[in-house]
Amino acid sequence: MRLLYDYQIFSRQVYGGISRYFFELMNYFYDNGTCEFFLSLKYSNNEYIQNASFSPHKSFFPGFSFPGKRTFMDKINQWNSQNLIKKSFFDVFHPTYFNTYFLRSWDQKPFVLTIYDMISELYPSNSKESTNTINNKKILAENASKIIAISHNTKIDILKFYDIDESKIEVIHLANSLNPKNIENNSLPERFVLFVGTRDGCKNFNRFVEAMNGIMQSDNGVYIIFAGGGKFSPLEHEFLKKNNVEKNCLNFQLSDTMLASLYKNAELFVFPSLYEGFGLPTLEAFSCGCPVALSERSSLPEVGGNAACYFNPEDTNSMRDAIEKILYDQSIREKLVNRGYRQLAKFSWEKTAEDTFKVYSSLV
Repeated sequence: MRLLYDYQIFSRQVYGGISRYFFELMNYFYDNGTCEFFLSLKYSNNEYIQNASFSPHKSFFPGFSFPGKRTFMDKINQWNSQNLIKKSFFDVFHPTYFNTYFLRSWDQKPFVLTIYDMISELYPSNSKESTNTINNKKILAENASKIIAISHNTKIDILKFYDIDESKIEVIHLANSLNPKNIENNSLPERFVLFVGTRDGCKNFNRFVEAMNGIMQSDNGVYIIFAGGGKFSPLEHEFLKKNNVEKNCLNFQLSDTMLASLYKNAELFVFPSLYEGFGLPTLEAFSCGCPVALSERSSLPEVGGNAACYFNPEDTNSMRDAIEKILYDQSIREKLVNRGYRQLAKFSWEKTAEDTFKVYSSLV
């Protein structure tokens, strides 16, 4: 069986969960000789794939920023991908994002679409996705031979919005890529609560800060570290200042080694999202022995199992109670860490890849 993956997500992301997912799939297939696959990628600055033996692409003006850089790289990659698709040498195609470019010359070979979440459809006012991308996702879902949903919750949400046969959707979970042994030695606060990722949309930044305000006013030894998500915006600075927590807030940009160090040293990791398609940081925290407080919404209980302390993400008192329970009780922290290791063992990239390969095989 021959597979073809396309360029899309490796043009869009330098870091990110989706490009990590496709990198791990291909890396597993390459290392194990499971199948023959091709990646239609000429240029990329994605960090995961830079040194991958299976991808002969080149970096695209690394270290330089100029208007239209990504658009130009996309055009070259898309041209290359279209040429490979026209040769029709593959058995199954797996696009890595939602551009419908290939449908214009499609010859009815099977293709598989992975849908990561339905945030844009459920929370349109909080979505960064364009209307065009949302429409394209629906078109591809309707035309795909099979759909992979990365959680049962995502599958349920897909069926709410798309009139497609449930049997067309296979649920395949993701896994952890973070190596807890590869850490950086940095000067960190003695006690801090960790927030990972972007802070906009459904990430619930404001309520998290309000919940922490209630803790930090009586315990000024506690810090918040925000990892990833870019520098604080002026509005975020103002909100932190309004809640009297700004002086105890730090903002770190990430490498994997830095992220592992933060998980290993944090008192706990808090994931206050209103919606996640899967929630990879949950598994990352488990892998590093970091206790976890999770929103009780969407896919997070599916991933966290009994290894997290849950709260209502729309209730700052509920969130604060969950944080305090972990922050001030060593026995609860130890219990959650042990449960986290057991929960983590249920997820692996080997299982993800093998289950994905079964989906491909069912179409050939």
